[in-house]
Amino acid sequence: MADEAKAKGNAAFSSGDYAAAIRHFSDAISLSPDNHVLYSNRSAAYASLQKYSEALADAKKTVDLKPDWSKGYSRLGAAHLGLSQYDDAVAAYRKGLEIDPNNEPLKSGLADAQAAASKARSAPANPFGDAFSGPEMWARLTADPTTRVYLQQPDFVKMMLDIQKDPNKLNLYLKDQRVMQAIGVLLNVKIRTPTDDADMPESSSPSPSPSPSPSERKRAAEAEPPRQPEPEPEPEPMELTEEEKDKKSRKAEAQKEKEAGNAAYKKKEFDRAIYHYSKALELDDEDISYLTNRAAVYLEMGKYEECIKDCDKAVERGRELRSDFKMIARALTRKGTALVKMAKCSKDFDPAIETFQKALTEHRNPDTLKKLNEAEKAKKDLEQQEYFDPKLADEEREKGNEYFKQQKYPEAVKHYTESLRRNPNDPRTYSNRAACYTKLGAMPEGLKDAEKCIELDPTFVKGYTRKGAVQFFMKEYDKALETYKEGLKLDPNNQELLDGIGRCVQQINKASRGDLTPEELKERQAKAMQDPEIQNILQDPVMRQVLVDFQENPKAAQEHTKNPMVMNKIQKLISAGIVQMR
Repeated sequence: MADEAKAKGNAAFSSGDYAAAIRHFSDAISLSPDNHVLYSNRSAAYASLQKYSEALADAKKTVDLKPDWSKGYSRLGAAHLGLSQYDDAVAAYRKGLEIDPNNEPLKSGLADAQAAASKARSAPANPFGDAFSGPEMWARLTADPTTRVYLQQPDFVKMMLDIQKDPNKLNLYLKDQRVMQAIGVLLNVKIRTPTDDADMPESSSPSPSPSPSPSERKRAAEAEPPRQPEPEPEPEPMELTEEEKDKKSRKAEAQKEKEAGNAAYKKKEFDRAIYHYSKALELDDEDISYLTNRAAVYLEMGKYEECIKDCDKAVERGRELRSDFKMIARALTRKGTALVKMAKCSKDFDPAIETFQKALTEHRNPDTLKKLNEAEKAKKDLEQQEYFDPKLADEEREKGNEYFKQQKYPEAVKHYTESLRRNPNDPRTYSNRAACYTKLGAMPEGLKDAEKCIELDPTFVKGYTRKGAVQFFMKEYDKALETYKEGLKLDPNNQELLDGIGRCVQQINKASRGDLTPEELKERQAKAMQDPEIQNILQDPVMRQVLVDFQENPKAAQEHTKNPMVMNKIQKLISAGIVQMR
């Protein structure tokens, strides 16, 4: 019975009916609650509907039931990524790669998570941040008769306080229609809700509307003048033995030799620099900087073997002396650099990469991290050059085509991936793999392949049909429409592109006519409010005035309809379900 429900869920998932897939997988789970694959499949279905919290819960259950299954960590990473929990996503993908180091989806997911994390750190503040700042927010919500009622509901007040404290949390509450209504009030834009005439949720408490606490006033307090600490008596100098005096003298001489070596190194007098560093080592073998400095000179001279020997000695001696971990990391980094210089094939980069990784465990230095990334990239590029074989790539692509015809999509993906390793510049293979990913419901991967296909050959019409299809399944109808139109510029009579345009127009018109169900409208609005383009339109003062004119000033609205740029933005808001033309 569980297998039958699972099969129905898989079929629904492949057809794009994710809600039905969730129901079938849930039925299967009720019959077989310890089957990790069922939770994994349901997590993928939730993620396809952008219900990432539910997807995360199922992914965690998958990992709990089967901690040594790499796909569970792929689901976990995707859910964290959907929730913008980038560090957790990176950790999940890395955990999966520990189990299966060659898993391509995990590698791709890790790259996406790292890129998203980097972008998030450099991204500007939430564009709606100003709307939620200060006491003006509460005054405007209180002044509006609709939102005034919401202020009597503790859960709504808590959400608004959370958003005011951190505007980036707005995305967590976009499906709550009260929050959508509040955004409309704060931005002076009327946002249509799925049920305009629905009853307002009753307050769970008759308590009056809570208002934000006023900022605390600073209390002046006269500070007593700090007492000056009494000077501590300096310790009397200790008597040094002859041996200690000699050691101290040798250390001072060694430092002078090191300074002389540094001066010679800057002048590129490398032989003289080596002489001084070697002399310093003879005088004092308890400072590994003399070894690392001499290694740097050998590196400049191209004497990589000697450089590596000095670095190994520095690490060994440093551990004996319990030297600063930064010094040990420096020695390992120099060794890794020498190994990179000696590399002649992709496998030669392995010891260098391992050495850089060891250096980073000692001290996470940005320069070392950069060298590690460069070494990994150089290894990958060299592997591709060594592996490049267009003839074998064509053979693998044909094998993939055969499996695709048999509807064995995972097997087809495997052969298309191997084909791309043999020839990463063939747009046809990216197009074919995008079609496979679409059949498997892996829309982000399919979109990435379709875009790569177009990047490699902007005149390849099939790339536009693939990209448009993925965007349509992701319910990004306006973007799909633009993609299909771009393809028609290359082939005006292409029936596949024309059919795609027809489907997109049909879906967009549903929003224009108000034919969307409340659930569809809620989902479309929540998705749209996360789109930077929609956010920019709603934040644009000119567009906000245009929307007000459409509601209150028909004559001005008539003038706006003559502006193609304005109407294009209005159409985007209509497609997103934010506004409706009557």
